[in-house]
Amino acid sequence: MSETNPAATAPVTADAAPHRYTAAMAAEIEARWQDFWDAEGTYAAPNPEGDLAGDPELVARPKKFIMDMFPYPSGAGLHVGHPLGYIATDVYARFQRMTGHNVLHTLGFDAFGLPAEQYAVQTGTHPRVSTEANMENMKSQLRRLGLGHDKRRSFATIDPEYYKWTQWIFLQIFNSWYDEEARKARPIAELVAQFASGERALPQGRSWNELTEAERADVLGEYRLAYASDAPVNWCPGLGTVLANEEVTADGRSERGNFPVFKSKLRQWNMRITAYADRLLEDLDALDWPEAIKLQQRNWIGRSEGARVDFPIDGERITVFTTRPDTLFGATYMVLAPEHPLVEKFTPDAWPEGTHQAWTGGHATPAEAVAAYRAQAAAKSDVERQAEAKDKTGVFIGAYATNPVNGERIPVFVADYVLMGYGTGAIMAVPAHDTRDFAFARAFELPIRCVVEPTDGRGTDTSTWEEAFASYDAKIVNSSGEGVSLDGLGVVDAKARITEWLERTGTGEGTVNFRLRDWLFSRQRYWGEPFPIVYDEDGVAHALPESMLPLELPEVEDYSPRTFDPDDADTRPETPLSRNEDWVNVTLDLGDGPKKYRRETNTMPNWAGSCWYELRYLDPHNGERLVDPEIEQYWMGPREGLPHGGVDLYVGGAEHAVLHLLYARFWSKVLFDLGHVSSAEPFHKLFNQGMIQAYVYRDSRGIAVPAAEVEERDGAYYYQGEKVSRLLGKMGKSLKNAVTPDEICAEYGADTLRLYEMAMGPLDVSRPWDTRAVVGQFRLLQRLWRNVVDEDSGEVTVVDAEPDEDTLRALHKAIDGVRGDLEGMRFNTAIAKVTELNNHLTKSGGPIPRSVAEPLVLMIAPLAPHVAEELWRRLGHTDSVVHRDFPVADPAYVVDETVTCVVQIKGKVKARLEVAPSISDEELEKAALADEKVVAALGGAGIRKVVVRAPKLVNIVPA
Repeated sequence: MSETNPAATAPVTADAAPHRYTAAMAAEIEARWQDFWDAEGTYAAPNPEGDLAGDPELVARPKKFIMDMFPYPSGAGLHVGHPLGYIATDVYARFQRMTGHNVLHTLGFDAFGLPAEQYAVQTGTHPRVSTEANMENMKSQLRRLGLGHDKRRSFATIDPEYYKWTQWIFLQIFNSWYDEEARKARPIAELVAQFASGERALPQGRSWNELTEAERADVLGEYRLAYASDAPVNWCPGLGTVLANEEVTADGRSERGNFPVFKSKLRQWNMRITAYADRLLEDLDALDWPEAIKLQQRNWIGRSEGARVDFPIDGERITVFTTRPDTLFGATYMVLAPEHPLVEKFTPDAWPEGTHQAWTGGHATPAEAVAAYRAQAAAKSDVERQAEAKDKTGVFIGAYATNPVNGERIPVFVADYVLMGYGTGAIMAVPAHDTRDFAFARAFELPIRCVVEPTDGRGTDTSTWEEAFASYDAKIVNSSGEGVSLDGLGVVDAKARITEWLERTGTGEGTVNFRLRDWLFSRQRYWGEPFPIVYDEDGVAHALPESMLPLELPEVEDYSPRTFDPDDADTRPETPLSRNEDWVNVTLDLGDGPKKYRRETNTMPNWAGSCWYELRYLDPHNGERLVDPEIEQYWMGPREGLPHGGVDLYVGGAEHAVLHLLYARFWSKVLFDLGHVSSAEPFHKLFNQGMIQAYVYRDSRGIAVPAAEVEERDGAYYYQGEKVSRLLGKMGKSLKNAVTPDEICAEYGADTLRLYEMAMGPLDVSRPWDTRAVVGQFRLLQRLWRNVVDEDSGEVTVVDAEPDEDTLRALHKAIDGVRGDLEGMRFNTAIAKVTELNNHLTKSGGPIPRSVAEPLVLMIAPLAPHVAEELWRRLGHTDSVVHRDFPVADPAYVVDETVTCVVQIKGKVKARLEVAPSISDEELEKAALADEKVVAALGGAGIRKVVVRAPKLVNIVPA
């Protein structure tokens, strides 16, 4: 650490109090200390090699890895709501350094994504140009806040040296399969060896040597953890790309841009995250996450136990998954999702004789009916399709399946309330015991058979029912067939019996189903990571060797997808990369001589880079491997209390409960299985900060008006003379209520902004911004400054005298309370305790003892680091407060001298005694019985019993 003294260069102003703490002084102090920290590398966190290797003291120091969720560098810059979490993690990291920890705290940028590309489409500016400009602006804003990041470790996902390893991880996933028996990912080469040796059988009894390269690729594609397939996708013409389920809103529109989303079939890359569904559920229990976030992940994964049942049809079968196999005898029709791949196969050329007119949708042939209905369903979101609409829609496909338990022929329909995204995309409909099936059966005049005896007295004659009867606590009826009878059994026993029968007869089996779908991983955009995949002339996908990474984005003339109609479901994508023929068509030697290949022209989704960035923070300049194993083990390896390892503290918004967190957990588990990391989970402790809100003012048209120009008069609000409404909501540029940190820093200084944001309330609770209240924290810093520095002379006023008893107690209670609050991330109450101590010193009137002033400065250092550094230097120290030990309270002064003991007679308070906290039960009883108020209240009556709870309670029971 340098011996230079930045405090010596502080300016002297010419006002009445030339050394008063003002906004101008704060700005000068803050800029100077920020320069000092950068020059000295104050926040550099040593790794277990190099810096740490030769320093026993550093090696013995406990470590803390503290992270914020990746920021996206927006062109709008930061408003005061954005830094809430960054300031909180900075305060916590500073406290951890002061309590002896080696702290890794840094910040990078999640810089791929649609906003920069959409700006490029509009202006022709390369996305990298605008993104890098936005990053520089954001870095400047963050630096001004005095955040203690290890800048050596920062990066952006758009850096080729970073996304080289994103591509490398993709190839690890592509070259892996999930072994259900071992419950882990294994290299695909091991699966190939099993096929080649005959250890694992191939479909149709063929041998591995008989298969062509394309046939082998198809077989392996059924196992690979990253695979391409033709499947129904969420196609968003307005964005020119497909979207994952998680990126589609409840009303069937894109989360970004609010464009309509359609169901369409495209060939896309997918990640087989479903293979990890059980482990993703199980390992949640060991994570220190908010229960609400765990619940969201559990619900999204959606594990349910039931049975797979095969319904024969035309020599083949339709497979369904049901959680109620006990109701199989009540299945009177089947429904396929409109996108189900078997719909066309089983749709005949003509309607079967006797087809009910209501089933045809008014169409001449089944094919026409199905095609029309599919087009209608494609325009609806999944939420709309599953809504409890009054009118149920669907069409008969013209074919019948067979119910395996009773041999009945039952009609097969397509209907939009069945989704391909859950189960098998087909259901057996039991209308008597399912609300949607009941409404559909009534609409299409289908049989409704009761197989679960109603407990509400309605009887089993369904012709009189007005709604379905659903229960897990009733007896099974009307459920006997050849070889099996469920009549009289409860639901649990009936499930077990029918499942055993299904397995014995080969018509089904007990199984587990998940709501979770495989992760759609392709995007038809330019600004994303290129896939390290090429295709040969037979269309077989080949992985690029590591020596060819990174595969960098080429230049293109046009960043937009092909011209599209945002409302046209039939529009198809033409990716920007596909237009660069020189890049797309290449001759490569992949180990078997030069051959012609075609590159993949989709790009990865913006989630790819944030799936593993915690690992790159550990070893950001390693060009030879993803991360050094020793370094990863040191920062993230499993240890006591962290059975799966991971980041010690991860802070960010609750809106990432599913997408980012689930994806990152999946990647972490694959890397763990393959032996690349020791941590099976990326983030051990998760904390969701609240939101800083602001008032939104709207005129009579509902248009937001500038909040800063609104006037309040007699409890009403006016903009340019017109009355406007006020509602508390989000803060943002579009709502015209954003306040930038630059504005507050200019008016009060960064330390004041930091204190105000931390003092507004509990960190996990949303709170309203009030610029007028910021001055309260500014005055705290001014009073602190005056308690140490003379505002006229600039001289330090502390003295070497001993503090009095009251001050010692105030000091040590503050130390004890602030230490506990900072450890528990209760920053608002920590500030309140610092304020209370500072006010005590202010009221004392005389010079402050050095032995009190120095701990006070150290206590506020994590919260207001610039002014703390300045005062620390002025107090004569040459080292930085950043690595100073946090004060430790003396227990003798933390305990009160006396406590109040309540004396009760017959449960009523008769006296209060001031006693020593250490008083014994016997001493307290004697004191209580001797008190004159107690004696008077007893009036000479005898005492039957005395209950003593020293030091706070005595209860006397008279005889």
